Amino acid sequence: MKAVMVMYDSLNRHMLSPYGCEWVKTPNFERLARRAVTFDKCFVGSMPCMPARRELHTGRYNFLHRSWGPLEPFDDSAPEILKNAGVATHLVSDHYHYWEEGGCTYHTRYSNWEISRGQEGDPWYGDLDDPPIPNPNRAKPWKNRQDWVNRWHMRDEKDHPQPRTFARGLEYIRANRRHDNWFLHIETFDPHEPYFVAERFKDLYDYDFGDLGVDWPDYRRVQPGEEALVRHLRFLNAALVSQCDYYLGQVLDLFDRENLWEDTMLIVNTDHGFMLGEHDWWAKCVMPFYNEVAWTPLFIWDPRTKTAGQRRASLVQTIDIPATLLEFFGVPIPPDMEGRPLRPVLERDESIRKAGLFGIHGGHVNVTDGRHVYMRAPASPSNEPLYEYTHMPAHMRHTFSVEEMRGAVMAPPFRFTKGCPVMKIPSRQTWVKAHEFGTLLFDIDADPKQERPLQDPQIERRMIDLMVDLMRANDAPQEQYVRLGLSV
Repeated sequence: MKAVMVMYDSLNRHMLSPYGCEWVKTPNFERLARRAVTFDKCFVGSMPCMPARRELHTGRYNFLHRSWGPLEPFDDSAPEILKNAGVATHLVSDHYHYWEEGGCTYHTRYSNWEISRGQEGDPWYGDLDDPPIPNPNRAKPWKNRQDWVNRWHMRDEKDHPQPRTFARGLEYIRANRRHDNWFLHIETFDPHEPYFVAERFKDLYDYDFGDLGVDWPDYRRVQPGEEALVRHLRFLNAALVSQCDYYLGQVLDLFDRENLWEDTMLIVNTDHGFMLGEHDWWAKCVMPFYNEVAWTPLFIWDPRTKTAGQRRASLVQTIDIPATLLEFFGVPIPPDMEGRPLRPVLERDESIRKAGLFGIHGGHVNVTDGRHVYMRAPASPSNEPLYEYTHMPAHMRHTFSVEEMRGAVMAPPFRFTKGCPVMKIPSRQTWVKAHEFGTLLFDIDADPKQERPLQDPQIERRMIDLMVDLMRANDAPQEQYVRLGLSV
């Protein structure tokens, strides 16, 4: 048996035609939906990029204990477990966070790995000549020059990171088609911002992309008078989603030519979505995780069940993917994994969980049962107490500072740390001001755009009970209950 996972970053469910979008051109996602199972209730777990990828390895929530960072010594890694069981595992990616200090222990878990450089100001080309900068990206000015240096060296579509990543993934499939027992993880950073997209995909849309000269949304509220900017960035995102669709089509073409459908699992997923002006917000992480961010697309073809062209309503999450891969290859699932294999859902839409948690370290803690979403805000503006628990104190691009580490003490093991004590470090979470938004409750069946918060003490009490049960099962630090004002 073989498996391929095609993973995107910041791919919006509501921008795909299989999920009801009528204006973004995604014919290959439609084609995929005809060949696979489409999941209608898939939710994120730990946010954002590397916390989500830690879930893809470990099959467990991590946002209650730690923010961004590497895989820990005690973490179970599904690709590594497969590798140790004799399944060749290969990562090909342009997601440059894998090669920074905050993500540096993920790619080494695979048997082999390849990289494509150049995404989002990746410190790649050391070109000291100033490039032409037609677009002064206001979102991240400190990255602006490097981003345009990279683009100057990627003027042809074939040189962009996404095409290079898919070319290498397709090469791996062609080279190993006649072999058995391998897992290929193709992962592109697109359609993550900035929206660096080949011109032919812009040409699919009746819109003048030269109007504003901006392709990098900031992480903030939408300001009054920015209607044109919202429209502009939505069209740019759509063009990049169409580019993602095109390269997905190359994978589907190869599945067709080589009849990989007979013995190869195909998973197509993303880490989270992205706000494009909905709820008057850009981006992610700052605001509560509304459905645009938390409710994600997922498609799976399993050659054992051969279920195609059907939809599933059962609640599933990112944490279920590692267990699904291990079960597919007949490899035992470690007891610390909280996720469950998705085969029962694929076969007969059998529920595998009553509810699921999701969130970011230091932000709202959220719970959904598939119908209601409950967002629990911190009880006080100080957002305290809050600590990081880790063996490997690293932020996105650098280790924790000396000042941060001066507050570190050793804490007793958690159930999942395999007897290892961990460092307990006071958290300096600065992305999120969750207390300002308050606690929110929504019925996403009746109100999928989450425009009408509920005031229903009975439903809230039930959702709190589900949240507390899941936090206990995750061995959440005791101070998280205090931070959220939960009585346990």
